Amino acid sequence: MPSVSIILPTFNRVQFLAAAVESVLAQTHTDWEMIIADDGSGEETRAYLRQISDPRVRILWLTHCGNPARVRNAAIEAAGGDHLAFLDSDDLWAPTKLQRQCAAMRARPGIRWSYCACRRIDAQGRPLSDEPMRARPPVDGWIFEPLLKLETAVAMPTVIADRELVRAIGGFDEQQLFGEFHDLCLRLALQSEVVALGEPLCAVRSHAEHYSGDRIAALESWMRLYEKMARLTSPGLTSPALTSNGALQAYCTRMRSETSLQLARVRGDREGYLAICSTLRGALAFSWRYPQWWLGALKRLARPAVPAVLAAALLRLRG
Repeated sequence: MPSVSIILPTFNRVQFLAAAVESVLAQTHTDWEMIIADDGSGEETRAYLRQISDPRVRILWLTHCGNPARVRNAAIEAAGGDHLAFLDSDDLWAPTKLQRQCAAMRARPGIRWSYCACRRIDAQGRPLSDEPMRARPPVDGWIFEPLLKLETAVAMPTVIADRELVRAIGGFDEQQLFGEFHDLCLRLALQSEVVALGEPLCAVRSHAEHYSGDRIAALESWMRLYEKMARLTSPGLTSPALTSNGALQAYCTRMRSETSLQLARVRGDREGYLAICSTLRGALAFSWRYPQWWLGALKRLARPAVPAVLAAALLRLRG
């Protein structure tokens, strides 16, 4: 069996997919298999996939579901490698990516996952400023807390993880429609320390076709993620990754509340005033204890009403 199974989901985007596949074929570490899970792509992408001749590449032809977590889980189920590596169809690996990370994990055998720094590129592959990523450098060890608080970040194409660990924690959460990879990394970080490499061995592409363009669905998913992490950091649970369960649980609940204010604003802009009221009413049960939430909620409720009040006052003056 190969040492690494590479999980690559795709749905069209053949203009980026070919470069991603080529970056795998160029790896200096050659003991791998790549499982490309095709989520019902069109004929152009399917024709490209059919012409890949490397025997280490397998294609899973799936019916379109539009759920990246489900597509990745299908590939994970088919994987036979000791470790799993993740790559999106629009990102790239440096040629030594697998070699460097596999060596780092062999040097620290008790640690079951690894990630590295990465750089950003545009749709044409040109470098973009990496200042946001420099501000959150890779961190070794138990990283659950800094990862939860977004003090460090783990990008999809940087991770290699023990296959049995990924399966033991349930793989990707198929109900987590956005932020599903962050959710996976948080659960990995509860189970094992991590080996972090400061060398940028991957490139994350920024372009106009990202799946995460639905702002409302993204905010709802982040609220769900914080609710889930509040349960996983409850005071009764023990893990070397958790040093202050009560404080972390409170942080998750507060962040869920703050996200509900963002959701109320976005839904109000798109759906109207009643959507603001509905969102805030749904958030009241877990937000009532936070004075800042009440202040934010009052602002959300008052802002759409002010123009109507002013208009009514002007009409009375004219009358």
